[in-house]
Amino acid sequence: MSYTTLVSADILAANLNNPDWRIFDCRFSLADVTAGHKSYRQGHIPGARYVDLNRDLSSPVQSYTGRHPLPNFSLLGKKLGDWGVNNRCQIVVYDDAGGAFAGRMWWLLRTMGHTQVAVLDGGFGYWQKQGLPVTTTLPKITASQFRVYLDNQQWMDAAQVTDSLAARKITLIDARTPERFHGQQEPIDPVAGHVPKALNRPLPTNLDKSGRFLTAELLHQQFSKLIAAYPAEQVVHMCGSGVTACHNLLAMEIAGLSGSKLYAGSWSEWITNRNRPVATD
Repeated sequence: MSYTTLVSADILAANLNNPDWRIFDCRFSLADVTAGHKSYRQGHIPGARYVDLNRDLSSPVQSYTGRHPLPNFSLLGKKLGDWGVNNRCQIVVYDDAGGAFAGRMWWLLRTMGHTQVAVLDGGFGYWQKQGLPVTTTLPKITASQFRVYLDNQQWMDAAQVTDSLAARKITLIDARTPERFHGQQEPIDPVAGHVPKALNRPLPTNLDKSGRFLTAELLHQQFSKLIAAYPAEQVVHMCGSGVTACHNLLAMEIAGLSGSKLYAGSWSEWITNRNRPVATD
């Protein structure tokens, strides 16, 4: 059986020695870019490789890009092969932020044609609370070959978002906090506010009190109400830099609302052009 959205801690624990499974630790902190790797070295799920948001899952920032431009997909494909991943592997990704960073790798892999990838429900924190094994031992890796089958229809750029909003062809959902969305505070980017006509669904809305995702039924109900008459294929997700937006995209997939897209550059790219409109409430 393959897992394409979520995998439970119990199921992952039962497959720690499965030769066809690969685990990736995606822990990261925007406030301290070294914190994720430090946490990994202090303890991680057995067999997990560490993947860095800045170095591995993004390209270098340019003056016209957002804070986390999409990676070079050929280079990421080579890295995956070096990490022992082939196109038959079941991949599990996790973090300690409710899936906020793991969701980025989940989306990237799907965009590269690999659907057998799932986020660990509840992440590292829930794994620890269940008393499941943690190690400081680095995994032994045998390199493999990963072929990339890129689907560049899975994301939109700023021009496409602008035109599609003007033509009412899409609905845009922003995963940032309400305070940032409404322009009441902006701790990261130089301009506060949101893209006009965008809707706000902060990513924690997708989780229950234990940090696990809500049921598929509840997510379906909530997203269906939010997107109204728009089909899932006409929904586009954004956030500050195109990372945490993947959380809402994942939630829609869990809900059975497949086909939404990512505005990859998101807010931090949007504001690089002063001619693009900004809304505040």
